[in-house]
Amino acid sequence: MLVLVGGMALSAAISPPTKAQINSNAGTVVLDARMPESVTVTVMGGTTVNFALLPNKVANPGSTTTTIRTAWALRRGRTRVNVWAWVPNGAAALTNGVGGNIPASAVRAAAAGSGSPGGALNTVASGGAGVPAFIRPAAATGVRIGQIRITPRNRASFTTTTLTWNINTTGVPQLPAATYTGTVNIQAQATP
Repeated sequence: MLVLVGGMALSAAISPPTKAQINSNAGTVVLDARMPESVTVTVMGGTTVNFALLPNKVANPGSTTTTIRTAWALRRGRTRVNVWAWVPNGAAALTNGVGGNIPASAVRAAAAGSGSPGGALNTVASGGAGVPAFIRPAAATGVRIGQIRITPRNRASFTTTTLTWNINTTGVPQLPAATYTGTVNIQAQATP
């Protein structure tokens, strides 16, 4: 019996041979993610602003405000994002199509939310110092409505600008009764 118990103990202690694991080579996958620089402007509200003009009056407010979202993803070295409101013809920001014009000097875009107060749409002229090249042709005028300093913390970010509109008709006292239309362009530029 002792031999039987000893044999069982010996067989339990001797285990069958184990087979070693075998591993494959390491395959690789290269991950290449790119984010190009971008600056976008979206007019989120107030795409049409109406005015009930009165002759020779300083305050002819627009019917609504305009909300603009400017977003960017920038590389190192960019220091500022500027947002501009401009018209192609400073002498005729709005026109009735038959010679009656409201100049850009009479149209004001007061800006809030993006570091610039805005102003009359003739604050800068095409080709002037510090004026972006997109404000053209030569008759174009505009105003900076946003100025955001870029830091490592806001290289990919956005700002929201609210514009409050007004047309001052005191500078055009002989403005004939008519419907006047015009388009204001909103553009942004990232600078080094």
